[in-house]
Amino acid sequence: MADLSSSLFPASYAWRAATVADAPAIYELVAAREREVLGCPDTEPDRIAADLTLPGLDPALDTVLVYDAAEHLAGRAWVHGGRRSAVDVHPEHRGRGLGSALLGWAEARARQMGGERLSQTVSDGDRGAVELLRARGYEPFVTQWLLEIEMSAEPVVSGPPPGITLRCFRPGDERDAYELTEDAFDEWQKRRKSYEEWARHTVELDSFAPELSQVAFADGRMVGAVLALDVPDTGEGYVERVAVRKDHRNRGIARMLLQASFRAFYREGRRTCTLWTHSETGALSLYQRVGMTVRRSSAVYGKALGVE
Repeated sequence: MADLSSSLFPASYAWRAATVADAPAIYELVAAREREVLGCPDTEPDRIAADLTLPGLDPALDTVLVYDAAEHLAGRAWVHGGRRSAVDVHPEHRGRGLGSALLGWAEARARQMGGERLSQTVSDGDRGAVELLRARGYEPFVTQWLLEIEMSAEPVVSGPPPGITLRCFRPGDERDAYELTEDAFDEWQKRRKSYEEWARHTVELDSFAPELSQVAFADGRMVGAVLALDVPDTGEGYVERVAVRKDHRNRGIARMLLQASFRAFYREGRRTCTLWTHSETGALSLYQRVGMTVRRSSAVYGKALGVE
């Protein structure tokens, strides 16, 4: 763990590094914060464990948990690769300086790792977090939207373009889906993920639903994919990834894949499907054309770290 003076926290708090065994407690902390801000949890439990096992993340160095005198988890932070961070404070411990202390820890750890710029994603509705980030010199540079589609009847799936075949995701499709989605995302993402990192947040999630995911082929090669999650206790379908190979875009493949996934969710009893997109993908209009609307938004805030 980065060297962190205990004087950053009120005397009644203790701190230590996280382990994978802490994932359930961290989820409860994150869920409590999301209930306060959003009205319901937005993060899946298995995604917390996936974050703690990301390639290149050492929990002993890159995470911190803060506990109150009753040994209840009051806050947490992690830093990955010196570039990305997350900070969460339990609603019962807001206003005590924990958020600022955890953010300071994250910045110090990122500097130790040689990071030049640190980013964090915050819901637009979390005014306290937004004010804290801005006060510390962070500025928004990417807008994210959670989109939804309400399905009062079974969605109609457009016919495939000439030469394109459509089917559900099958075992053995993982590597092709990885190459396809990372090739597509290379156009805007800052770095290419390793297969291990990508898989940890897609096909290796407990909630990954291959039977609800759709893939398109041309001449035996995967040219499009929609990867879907069946998240427990939400009552909604969720699309984790949408990608079409560059030389097959503007043919209606993405629309067809989305409609097929929406239909699969509908047949499973879901009447709403959601997905996230952001301003760097340029895909908002595509989702709006298939009938999706914005439910809420968030922003990615960044700060040049410099030297302190």
